[in-house]
Amino acid sequence: MTPPAVPSPAAASVLDLAPVVPVVVIDDAADAVPLARALVAGGLTAIEVTLRTPAALDAIRAIAAEVPDAVVGAGTVLTPGAVADAVDAGARFLVSPGWTPGLLAAMRASGVPFLPGVSTTSEVVALLEQGVREMKFFPAEAAGGTAYLASLVSPLPRARFCPTGGITLASAPAYLALPNVACVGGSWMLPRHALTSHNWPHIETLARNAAALRP
Repeated sequence: MTPPAVPSPAAASVLDLAPVVPVVVIDDAADAVPLARALVAGGLTAIEVTLRTPAALDAIRAIAAEVPDAVVGAGTVLTPGAVADAVDAGARFLVSPGWTPGLLAAMRASGVPFLPGVSTTSEVVALLEQGVREMKFFPAEAAGGTAYLASLVSPLPRARFCPTGGITLASAPAYLALPNVACVGGSWMLPRHALTSHNWPHIETLARNAAALRP
């Protein structure tokens, strides 16, 4: 029997927090709190910290403890072990670039919202069959962009996406105008020069511009 088509726990609330989810790579955990405060002050409250650096889990832990208005999540979640580590650190949602049955089971069992990654129609259908309706579309630009997602609206109206990968301030509005796109993920509000110089006011300004994108 096909499982009921229900969203992962509270996933819709994460998708609806802001039109843009910052995708953050943190090299120094000491930067996590001021960076998160700048993003939240700019209106971006859902923050995806990618598990790509040794500092990532400490960064999640610090944001969860010291920035109460942030909803911090873990991105680039690739294994069941990473699921456990991220949730233990305080991640309130999980994002993966793709999924396997084992990873999906671990994310579902974690008790926190999750967005498994897809880039093909078959992957979307497989998740819908498992009762998962909220997904990450990755890599968005390389996988077909707005034209691809628009083509999924009629045949797969239950699927809801957060496209990530190659999206910019200029291209984000076209994604957000699609009925099956709830928000987009991006890193354009986190330029390297601002991070290395700790220019948090500049990041706050860029975050505010991103938060204003909702059509």
